[in-house]
Amino acid sequence: MSKIIGVEESLSNVEAVLAAKGYEVKKIRSEEDVKNCDCCVISGQDENVMGISNVVSEGSVINARGLSADEICQRVEKLLH
Repeated sequence: MSKIIGVEESLSNVEAVLAAKGYEVKKIRSEEDVKNCDCCVISGQDENVMGISNVVSEGSVINARGLSADEICQRVEKLLH
């Protein structure tokens, strides 16, 4: 079974790299989209803006701020293998 990676909509370059490596990629548009993801990649731009953080996924979260698509992919692979 392939791993499901949730990727924030603004990170289309990351989505393309992960899909090319064979991961099932799901766009994150809402909390509902995060459910059943093995790992999520977020831009970090609006992270915890109002001091609220809800846990909606048991998977790992990778903050993409300052990272290239390849660096993010390496982190995903390290987490899932």
